[in-house]
Amino acid sequence: MDEQCTNCDALPETRTQVVHGYGDVGAEFLFVGESPSAAADRTGVPFTGDAAGERLQRILGDLGFSRSSPDATEPDLQNVFLTYLARCRHPERPPADAEVTNCDPFLTAEIRMINPHIIVPVGERALRTLAVEYTTRDPERFDIDEAHATTIRGRGFELVPMHSLESQTDADTEAFVAHVRESVFGRDYRQTKGRRSR
Repeated sequence: MDEQCTNCDALPETRTQVVHGYGDVGAEFLFVGESPSAAADRTGVPFTGDAAGERLQRILGDLGFSRSSPDATEPDLQNVFLTYLARCRHPERPPADAEVTNCDPFLTAEIRMINPHIIVPVGERALRTLAVEYTTRDPERFDIDEAHATTIRGRGFELVPMHSLESQTDADTEAFVAHVRESVFGRDYRQTKGRRSR
């Protein structure tokens, strides 16, 4: 992974660092957000360093994926890997489509390396972007309000979407954790695993 990436014109000047994926490279679960927050840009670790990151770290702890406190900046993770569609932060806007496209080889490499059973798109942008590759449905038909805490059959993977962490309520969090425990852990999700390359 290129730590000095210059594929996007604007982002090398606005980022603190490139925030590549982090976690267990043999994981069965892959969480994919849109792009680093200001805190993740500072820590260099996805979904850490702020209230939104702490919410996800609590979720991971509740599901048995993290052995660290929610405020850890380098959490001890097992069976989960965290990453983004775009690896660099622009402080004034979300990533442009071209910037997400430029980062796609990094995401593709991570997915091929990890080959997870379950992909968790965090937020609407991640859901629609991943749906293009991993489902047969029209991405524009996905609505994160309807898809949150459900399982979507994909091509070689299952998607279990969640609301963006910034807009997620405590009830949303509880619904997501309950769905994973009851509907994902409660059956043999491994039977859906595919060896399909992107």
